[in-house]
Amino acid sequence: MLKRVLSRRADPLVQDIALAVVLAVVSASATAVAQDEFGTRNLTLQLIFDTVGLAAVAVRRKWLWVAVWFTAAHTVVPFLGTFPLANGGFAVIVITYTAAAYLPLRQAVVAGLLIWAPAMALATVMGRTEDEPFVLEPRIFLLFNAMSALVCFTVGRTMATRRAYVAALEDRARTAETSQRALTEQAVADERRRIARELHDVVAHHVSVMGVLATGSRRMLQRDPGAADEALATIEETGRTALREMRRLLTVLRTEAEPAGELAPQPGLAGVEGLVEQIREAGLQAVLKVEGVPGPLDPGIALTIYRIVQEALTNALKHAGAATVEVRMVFSRQDVVVEVCDTGRGPQLGTAAIGHGLLGMRERVMLYGGTLRTGPRPGGGYRVHARIPIEQHVDSTSPSTTERQPA
Repeated sequence: MLKRVLSRRADPLVQDIALAVVLAVVSASATAVAQDEFGTRNLTLQLIFDTVGLAAVAVRRKWLWVAVWFTAAHTVVPFLGTFPLANGGFAVIVITYTAAAYLPLRQAVVAGLLIWAPAMALATVMGRTEDEPFVLEPRIFLLFNAMSALVCFTVGRTMATRRAYVAALEDRARTAETSQRALTEQAVADERRRIARELHDVVAHHVSVMGVLATGSRRMLQRDPGAADEALATIEETGRTALREMRRLLTVLRTEAEPAGELAPQPGLAGVEGLVEQIREAGLQAVLKVEGVPGPLDPGIALTIYRIVQEALTNALKHAGAATVEVRMVFSRQDVVVEVCDTGRGPQLGTAAIGHGLLGMRERVMLYGGTLRTGPRPGGGYRVHARIPIEQHVDSTSPSTTERQPA
């Protein structure tokens, strides 16, 4: 029931009918109180005449041209006979405003002339300007009515211009939102393709290694069975790793074909210290802290850690200003935590590059089922915190390298 009432209230016809009723009450009250001032000779006939004229207000937006012609005819009725009537003017003002506000300029001018010109011409020709309560000379009468018409018309055109301006702003806002959404989707798609290409290189490298090891183990099978067995175990572990990376590759791979990269391995944990050193050479005070001993990690996870640190340090170099940057990596049996914090001013509003970089980080972390949190630090600066779970699989006997911060 409430929704029905609200929808009827929003209907322009209902609003215009309510406005016509209010104006009829105001007009009747004013006419009854000031009969002599308004030149009212027959109160009942005048009230009926004014109320009928306000019917045009009730349909002004639903049937605007009907309201215009009805108002134009209503204004000339007092000049067609000996009726002691005076035009109240409420309907003339409202319909003139409505025509100027809702019609094109040329049609609005025609409507305004239809409403005002016939009555003004008849009053001047028939000498009715001197029958008004305030006796006016014809020239003053025409000037006063022309200025009244111009004021009503100008207010209506101002509202039309404002409405068009607001509509243009809304359209620009929708266009900007659509463009921003398209740019964001494009950034995500580009980053997904980049991740897919890099994972493709990782898988291709593993497959190449498996092929080389298979060739060597076949040749050593008769001469050194122990070495061949060790090579076959390495092939087994490498194959499992390649299958895991292949599954992740299929989650981000799209229909567009990507050029295959070289079969060289992608950067990993060993390159993080080099990134920190590059930031130091660029002018920032950077520190690398490693907690725990890195276990056997899938190359894709190591690549993700490297890209997160790379993007976070790049953003710090662009936006932090003179600051100190700390890169912290915490390794455990269940997960890897990567945190990059700086003490700078943080990203400023309107920096779209930051948003695209964060999109890339988030896509990489979500690919491995991890979480990413970014934002300003309580004490100032900016913080990037990523947690990536480690899939438990058969431990490899190959030794792992541990990275420590330089002094």
